[in-house]
Amino acid sequence: MVLAFAAAGGVAAEVLTARFARQVVSGRWFTLFACLMILSASGATYAFGIYSRALRSSLGYDQRAVATLAFFKDLGSNVGVPAGLLSEVAPPWAVLAVGAAMNLAGYLMVYLSLAGRVARPPLWLMCAYVCAGANSQAFAGTGALVTCVRNFPETRGAVLGLLKGYVGLSSAVLAQLYLALYGGSDARSLVLLIAWLPAAVSVAFLATVRVVPRQKAARGGGGGGGDVFFCLLYISVALAAYILVMIVVQRQVSFSRAAYAASAAGLLVLLFLPLAVVVRQEYRIMKEIEESLTSSAPTTVTVIEKTATASPISESEPPPVAAAASTGTRPLSSSSSRLGAFLRHAFSPPAHGEDYSIPQALVSVDMLILFAAIACGAGGTLTAIDNMGQIGQSLGYPPETVDAFVSLISVWNYAGRVAAGYASEYLLARYGFPRPLALTAVLAASCAGHLLIATGAPGGALYAASVLVGFCFGAQWPLLYAVISELFGLKRYPTLYNLGAIASPVGAYVLNVRVAGRLYDAEAARQHGGAPPAAGGGGDKTCVGVECFRRSFLIITAATAAGALVSLVLVWRTREFYRGDIYARFRDAAVAGEELPCTGGSVAEQQPSQVEIESTEVNEMPIGVLS
Repeated sequence: MVLAFAAAGGVAAEVLTARFARQVVSGRWFTLFACLMILSASGATYAFGIYSRALRSSLGYDQRAVATLAFFKDLGSNVGVPAGLLSEVAPPWAVLAVGAAMNLAGYLMVYLSLAGRVARPPLWLMCAYVCAGANSQAFAGTGALVTCVRNFPETRGAVLGLLKGYVGLSSAVLAQLYLALYGGSDARSLVLLIAWLPAAVSVAFLATVRVVPRQKAARGGGGGGGDVFFCLLYISVALAAYILVMIVVQRQVSFSRAAYAASAAGLLVLLFLPLAVVVRQEYRIMKEIEESLTSSAPTTVTVIEKTATASPISESEPPPVAAAASTGTRPLSSSSSRLGAFLRHAFSPPAHGEDYSIPQALVSVDMLILFAAIACGAGGTLTAIDNMGQIGQSLGYPPETVDAFVSLISVWNYAGRVAAGYASEYLLARYGFPRPLALTAVLAASCAGHLLIATGAPGGALYAASVLVGFCFGAQWPLLYAVISELFGLKRYPTLYNLGAIASPVGAYVLNVRVAGRLYDAEAARQHGGAPPAAGGGGDKTCVGVECFRRSFLIITAATAAGALVSLVLVWRTREFYRGDIYARFRDAAVAGEELPCTGGSVAEQQPSQVEIESTEVNEMPIGVLS
């Protein structure tokens, strides 16, 4: 026992040093932890179902106006092209800083409008506030997801599933913190929490989110870290289970403010528990480096100077410009020739898995198929999530039960994201199961949830519907982002993954605003004996009964089934690609300690141009030898 205490004391002495702290904070594993914390507070858009009733009561909006606000919320959270373009030229901390500012400004104005601190804004201005606040989620997602995919390219399925899982849990996390801080008495206080907390978390971790140079990451634990990801998975499962238990208990037992504070304290412990896994992994890396210095054979390093050599030009052949001048012709520089060259480039895409340019991806048949499938699938499930409050109200559920539905959707949203990320990664690596086929299965399963809502079956049917809808909505995102990174490469990934996400608000606008909102208001007007109100606030006419959403969700079911059939075309087009080892070049580059083709070009294009380093055991070199 004395030896055990001595060993523990020695480990503590090694860990509690400034040198080890710098190693932890500068490593890619701490970047992953920081991104988990940022995303765990960034999913405020999924809490819209809780405070949408406050929008109706405080501002006098009808269902079509609320659906319009929901559309602009979805538009802001999914149109991340500005965030992607900024990520192409700026470091991750700049992307996160812009997102934090937009979150604070947008949701603070929503809170002030609900609280009556400012004049009642017109609908278009409230749409702008909601869109700006929700767009911060796109900046947070771009800064976190793209950074972690570039840091862990060979395990991107697990990375995306884990990160998007925390996004799925975030609205439930915010709800629990809201109960502890404000007592859950007023939905306006929830909007205030949404305004300041995500911005504060992003600012706190700004300096630690960065792309770690691959040569540094490859030495000492440069592999995929599968055991670490499974530890993080188990912690996230425990977090989701804890939230689920708290939701159920809080609906059965009357909690005091102290009880809410105690439950929030347990939540925070689980939220920060991944930091212990990060510290353990960095300690393991430090010991591996020390062992390589003391026990491995000396590493031979040969430095070969290279000189830049110009491409040989025959003395008998004049340069192209001189040749054009001697023949009296001018080089092709007209706008028509440039347009022709652009079109030839756009419509001549590389093979699957190579780096596409943005124009090549935009006109790609594969991207169009993905866009159509996600517009139908995510648009339908998002319509169900945004209207869950009105669905429960129309079917006669009490308000506290409706809030439980929204929180349960958040938990199952998490489950779908994590399950899709980890399971698709395992099935792909073990059996070569193509990820687009997993997307097809998710879309087919979501049809069952839509049918349960359409039928309005009694009993626990809406509970089952919330489980299916939340799970299938969450499962679509890691699959979409992983497929985009696999088919179109990582060079333009920040922009391309945001382009794919635009499909969600497009589908939500058609299915939510034009279908569900219009049909709900028409049924409400029929029940109240009047014409449907004009969008923007013609009065709150509540609809009651199964007919409020029956036709809407029958249409959504048909659209989702069509999306599943469209996705089968992508399965057929990519069948040969997924039969091969699509991650081979990333593993080979990690073993060789080379810069991966994550930020533009192939491995060969990113090797040093002046100095070539040859080593017999380069993967065992300590940090600093090649830096």
